[in-house]
Amino acid sequence: MTIGGTPWLFLNSRRAVTALLDQKAAIYSSRQKLPMASEVISGNKRLLLMPYGPEWRKQRKAMHKILNNTKSNVFQPFQDLESRALLYHYMDKPDRWWEANARFANSIVMSVTYGKRSGLGDPDLANLLNNADRFIPYLMPGQALVDIFPGLLKLPIPSSWQPWRWWGDALHRSTKRGYKKLLDDLLERRRLGTQRPCFMTEFLDNNNDGEFSTEDCYFMGGTLIEAGSDTTRVTLMEILAAAVLYPDWVERTLEQLDSVCGSKAERLPDFSDMPQLPMIKGIIKESLRWKPAISETGIPHSLIKDDTFDGYKIAAGTVVTYNHWAISHLDYKDPERFYPERFLDDDLDIPTKGHLGFGAGRRVCVGNTVAWNNLFIAVSRLLYCFDVTGVPGETIDTSARFDTGYGKAPFGVNIKPRSEAHRQLIERECANAAKMES
Repeated sequence: MTIGGTPWLFLNSRRAVTALLDQKAAIYSSRQKLPMASEVISGNKRLLLMPYGPEWRKQRKAMHKILNNTKSNVFQPFQDLESRALLYHYMDKPDRWWEANARFANSIVMSVTYGKRSGLGDPDLANLLNNADRFIPYLMPGQALVDIFPGLLKLPIPSSWQPWRWWGDALHRSTKRGYKKLLDDLLERRRLGTQRPCFMTEFLDNNNDGEFSTEDCYFMGGTLIEAGSDTTRVTLMEILAAAVLYPDWVERTLEQLDSVCGSKAERLPDFSDMPQLPMIKGIIKESLRWKPAISETGIPHSLIKDDTFDGYKIAAGTVVTYNHWAISHLDYKDPERFYPERFLDDDLDIPTKGHLGFGAGRRVCVGNTVAWNNLFIAVSRLLYCFDVTGVPGETIDTSARFDTGYGKAPFGVNIKPRSEAHRQLIERECANAAKMES
């Protein structure tokens, strides 16, 4: 199909995604600019939307220093701390569970990137997530008139005649203002001598030659925070929804958790338990398959040279993306059911295998191992410590993305400790972690 004069190719099978985006990643890894998302809202500064080239490689290399597999252990002390705080918030304020999810995910990456923790109800976090929820729909094709007719962006007409700019420019200003505040606050802490070492302090110290502009720095740090916050918090929502809708898998998981950590709340699950908890790893993969967290069509790739596939010619410049929802359902038996055991295979310990939740090809999420560990420690501890049930008379709509931002719960759920012993375990092991001594 053609959108705004540009050919688009939608892949509807995992075989096609593997053959093109994975096996031919060298020519399928660029990005077609989405004028609204990349230029108007992001000022061409978001790594996620940059075309394949020197600028993309420069920024990805910088991010890879903190997010690569060999550095993932840097995050583990923060993942342990923040997951303990998560448990305490679930027990202390169960009616704010979705805020606790967001705080957990954000505080991990905020601690590593900017050297500070996030609090429950943090207005800066609320602003960040609300901006992200307003931005994400524009990753889908054809969401704005200027995406369909990109030439409109070049017309010499007043901005008052460009309604997409009113909204897009406002979101750009709000996003940049939030990113700028993160960096300004860090610089102020450095001036006062209270700043902890973190990625951004090292990044700034190594940028003496000005390779990255000030605005690059805003978006570099902000993009890390944004990417590190959203997938984890939305995936946790999906797992809670699945626990209510398909409680059978929870029972099987608890048998495994109790066999490892004790049926009488002896201790919390830990990273060292990962080999003995295959169900938790299956749950993570199944959640990424069952309900795509970010975009139902994936983030579009762009072909940089002519190619062929199954006898069809694909011209250079074609925008290639995949029908994430269809592939996640058509390629699996009983796809609507949440069934973690479908992933208990030889690829279980490879975070990117078996689903498209982290993307495909060279555009696969560089922080997938960090996200995997976020989810492992949070899901194992939440399921071990809490009973999760539905609210009588309420239904959970899984047909739409859980993107209500920070303002309200996406669905109703009842959360309580599994027993008095579990409540005491949380009180004993987690109360101090919830104190904001950052």
